[in-house]
Amino acid sequence: MAAPAPDPRRSRLANAPSTYLRSAAGQAIDWYPWGSEAFDVARRTGRPILLDIGASWCHWCHVMDETTYADPEVARLLGEGFVAVKVDRDEHPEVDRRYQQEVGALTGEGGWPLTAFLAEDGRVFLGGTYFPPTDGHGRPGFRRVLRDVARWWKEEPGRIRENADGIQAALGRLMAAPPRTGGDLGGFVASVRLGLAARYDPANGGFGGAPKFPHAVALEFLLWDAYQGGAEASTAQAHETLTRMADGGIYDQIGGGFHRYSVDDGWHIPHFEKMAIDNAELLRAFVAGARRFGDPRLEETVRGIVGWLGSTLADPAGGWGASQDADNAPGDDGNYFTWTRAELRTALDPSELKLVLRTFGVGTDGRMPHDPERNVLFRLLPPEEAAAGLPLDRPVADVLRDALARLREARARRPAPAVDRALYAAINGRIVGALATAGEFLGEAGILNAARTAADRWLREGLSEERGVPHRLGADGPSGFGLLDDQVALASGLLELAVPTGDARYLDAAESLLRLVDREFRGEGGLLRDLAPSLYDGPVVAGLARPSYPLEDSPHLSANSAAALAWIRLGALRHDDAWTDKARALVLEIARRTHGGGLFEAGAALAAGLLETPAVTVVVEGDGPRAEALLTAGRRSWHPQLFVFRGRPPSGIPLPTEVPPTAAPSGEARALLCTGRTCAPPITDPAALAARIAASGRPPAA
Repeated sequence: MAAPAPDPRRSRLANAPSTYLRSAAGQAIDWYPWGSEAFDVARRTGRPILLDIGASWCHWCHVMDETTYADPEVARLLGEGFVAVKVDRDEHPEVDRRYQQEVGALTGEGGWPLTAFLAEDGRVFLGGTYFPPTDGHGRPGFRRVLRDVARWWKEEPGRIRENADGIQAALGRLMAAPPRTGGDLGGFVASVRLGLAARYDPANGGFGGAPKFPHAVALEFLLWDAYQGGAEASTAQAHETLTRMADGGIYDQIGGGFHRYSVDDGWHIPHFEKMAIDNAELLRAFVAGARRFGDPRLEETVRGIVGWLGSTLADPAGGWGASQDADNAPGDDGNYFTWTRAELRTALDPSELKLVLRTFGVGTDGRMPHDPERNVLFRLLPPEEAAAGLPLDRPVADVLRDALARLREARARRPAPAVDRALYAAINGRIVGALATAGEFLGEAGILNAARTAADRWLREGLSEERGVPHRLGADGPSGFGLLDDQVALASGLLELAVPTGDARYLDAAESLLRLVDREFRGEGGLLRDLAPSLYDGPVVAGLARPSYPLEDSPHLSANSAAALAWIRLGALRHDDAWTDKARALVLEIARRTHGGGLFEAGAALAAGLLETPAVTVVVEGDGPRAEALLTAGRRSWHPQLFVFRGRPPSGIPLPTEVPPTAAPSGEARALLCTGRTCAPPITDPAALAARIAASGRPPAA
């Protein structure tokens, strides 16, 4: 007897490289992955396309998969009248970007899951986000939506074309919006400063209300602004926001690392997914804050982020996965990360329990709305204050440390949310750069070695001289060439890694990638396209031929602003004004094209500010404890554009001619400090070095 034919629904997704797609392989829906086949079928059958874009970390994507797409009537309606396409937004950010724009132009909203209905040419004519199977949650049921769309498709084709044409016209108007006049970067920076001030939350830190997202690059801009202009408000806002986030439930007080965003404006209750890209950008911001403020709580948070990246996302061969899911099972809503009093009582001894209940506000603002017995731990009180009146037999810090260790052990016995272990270049590049700065700041070789191992793997397995780096490294090798963010992010990470390691290979590879960006990704007005047509190896179907320019932070640093920052950094390292000039031209065009984005222009504003901030280069020479003290002072100091080298920089990083051509005699410990191309006399006192770094390049007080 012949074996049954394989089910095409399973064969299409079961072996997909994407975790998100594989999770849908068993659904009773005839899903297609993104590609030309689905569009060919749509044209051949005369059916519209249902496009579902989500990710393995996305809670509401899981809810829609577990309810809406598991509904037999929804499956029947899709099978009879639609071609269903499922896309992993992490695997195909270029697809997600375009369809977020189209649905946003129609509905004014976006996010995940993104649900869009497309004509056979790929244009959106209807869309939204989450849909329940039947009417509820203030949203129309998907059964009704599918029936209506199928009827309109057959009976009202003019309505379909009108909707699609209207969306394209709206996008066209957006792209054709007249740019700002003039080339005043100072005015642009001032407008972003005002925009941040207008959205700053003085009660809780951060920007805007619920849901509240971290905006890491905005915090780096505030630190620069406080340095450059002495703005006390910017200093206070940066410190308050970093502290509130570190103490909030958005930060995992047990396992380290940040959740994606807070559902309330006080940072108490998070949406529980943890994104590698969020933690990479926040790690950079917290290192900067710890350097600037010398705050042990911020340094503790740096260690927590580093620990979570290593314990949860690290790949044994080098690199890091993309995310950790919010949920550990269907119907779950944060149970892995939250605690009842009974669970805490079981895990802790009585004195530890009382300290934890007080410190972490159990029973207050961290109670889960769907189950008030469960609590998100957040720091309500400083431990010393929480310990008042408790009969502790050892220091408070020791008791709290031991209690947290017990809670980690207890949580480790729970079913953990899944980790998406896909290796993406943009994410890995950001982590390489963040760990390079963290390892340098903390003086821990193991952190730098993790960054080196990952960088070496990407250079060995992924880098192509002609095509740059791929979007992904997988079991079948590299794939997904031609995306801007991958080139820029990995180049940026390599630049940061070159400084503490003194390895010129990283600098050379970074410059090669940035030359590729300059050559292959240019578009209208000199802006950078999100994909290079000459390099892109994915299927160019539907709207992918339309140029798209990532200009605004979302809240992650936009690829155009990231390129400008990388060019500035490379220009300062190489002492090559050609790179700085490219950055200036790009930032000017970004400033002309963005219109009052404020908070979402912070990356470009930071680049504009750094163009006017001379870099500080420190070279520590000699041996022994004094040399180590000088090196530590330099690496723990903060300046918005600082490079600290142990001994002479690697080849390719020239020093100003004022620097003595020979090392200090007989191993004498000294630090040579140059601001731009001007150098100070050698410094031998660590405190004096720190003070000089803090003041270097700063405009004189008015």
